[in-house]
Amino acid sequence: MVVKIGFVKLGNIGVAPLLELALDERAEREDIDVRVFGSGAKLTPEQAEDLAEKLVAYKPDLAVIVSPNAALPGPKKVREKLHEAGIPAISVTDAPGKKAVKDIEEKGFGYIIVEGDAMIGARKEFLDPVEMLLFNAEIIKVLAITGVFNVLQDAFAQLIESLKQGAKPELPRIVVNSEVAVKAAGFQNPYAQVKAKAAYEILKKVAEMNVEGCFKVQERERYVPIVAAAHEALRAASLLADEAREIEKTLDTVLRKPHDKDGKVLVKRKLFEKPSAQ
Repeated sequence: MVVKIGFVKLGNIGVAPLLELALDERAEREDIDVRVFGSGAKLTPEQAEDLAEKLVAYKPDLAVIVSPNAALPGPKKVREKLHEAGIPAISVTDAPGKKAVKDIEEKGFGYIIVEGDAMIGARKEFLDPVEMLLFNAEIIKVLAITGVFNVLQDAFAQLIESLKQGAKPELPRIVVNSEVAVKAAGFQNPYAQVKAKAAYEILKKVAEMNVEGCFKVQERERYVPIVAAAHEALRAASLLADEAREIEKTLDTVLRKPHDKDGKVLVKRKLFEKPSAQ
């Protein structure tokens, strides 16, 4: 069976740009068919309704709603449409999305809430296209190294396997804190592990600072340094994450989990080792 997965991307968070690519990193999986419907930077209810209609028309076996703050009207509109259509769905969102948990659970849907997926410093005096791109590059790297994409990979692997077997999938309900993320990253060296944990915790502080600078502080002479400092903190987290991975590379113990053509998740540690089934 080929499992049809439909992604709706409303606005952007760190895991959004490459999430569906992380499920088929070499474009050779034969067990899934993917469609992505996106609204760009905005996430209005009108855009959400239009994308939800396109997603429902695709008739996916599984729908994935990726957005900041899943409690906002746009993501909520998509959930309503999918619930009406009887399509199983999960929301992948950031920490503010916790406010949507009750609504998500009432509809029988799942969620993966990434606490470290920090808001960007969206102030006109500071954020231009280059700064936006650098922020996303850094945050994707930190989320990848600290184990967030491992959590997502494992969750999707279980969902897809259930659907392939014709079973009703047990939709995940996961809050990805630093402990959950770093455990999934599979570091063998304790110093690599704690550096990754520190990097993830810094991401949570980056989110706090950017919320403060974008929404709470109104004086320009105060909010510009706040958002700029948040981006500097992300850079520090990126360096820590780099150090964690370099330790594992030095010891030749980097955990790699490629997908096989049939979607099976393989595992290896040594660089010249052949990946094998778990």
